[in-house]
Amino acid sequence: MATRTARDTTAESSSSIQTVQRAALILDSFTVSRPHLSLNEITARLGASKATAHRYTKALRAANLLRYDDRTALYSLGPQVLTLAAAARAALPIVTAAEPYMDRLVQLAGQTVVLSIWDGESPTVVRSADNTDHLIRISVRVGSRLDLATSAQGRVFCAYLPPDQVPALGKLLRRAPELRAELDWIREHGLSVNSPSENGLHTIAAPVFEGDAIIATMAIVGTSVDVPRQADSPMAEALLEITRDLSQRLGNNGAPHAEATA
Repeated sequence: MATRTARDTTAESSSSIQTVQRAALILDSFTVSRPHLSLNEITARLGASKATAHRYTKALRAANLLRYDDRTALYSLGPQVLTLAAAARAALPIVTAAEPYMDRLVQLAGQTVVLSIWDGESPTVVRSADNTDHLIRISVRVGSRLDLATSAQGRVFCAYLPPDQVPALGKLLRRAPELRAELDWIREHGLSVNSPSENGLHTIAAPVFEGDAIIATMAIVGTSVDVPRQADSPMAEALLEITRDLSQRLGNNGAPHAEATA
């Protein structure tokens, strides 16, 4: 009987590592701005032959990590990615740290409270705490991506993130110069208030800092009747108090100087 040598074991280990690296490279090729890719694009990203790329996409499809549209001949991320993303978000330290503060705010404000993080392009909701005492409940789906310019949480991130971490900020400011004054106002008051006319909801959002860097935003979401627009309302003050308490727990000793916008 043939015996396995250390060289054989090392070769198999290297091959397994390369397989994982290549699969991760393919999945990482998909972005919000490029959610669909052709096999040629995946092949170029992989830096291998088309046959190799096809073999990997076939395996990823079998694992529901990729989908293939016969009509367009394009690949996109599969449903299993959503399951993995939800599990990853649930395990984020900021979610665990923020939970008791969010629950406390729900009791104080009587409204839905939402926590979002920055995903590199926009805010993504990682936890939503509803007020179960209301006859009509407002729920915000975990995993929702919020608009950068029109959402209160998006504007908070624009105000406090370094400009080079918000690729779309320069274009937004050129398209809507009034946004610059809004970001200055947010930095002055420490929160953003927003009432999108299309859905009748009102949101108040404030930053959460870890050390001197913004790590998340916390927001109160309710109807325009239930959530006041005033920055000095009891509800806004409760939001500021709780986000500052959470930030202090995460090592922030006071709001940092905001980065200058692009």
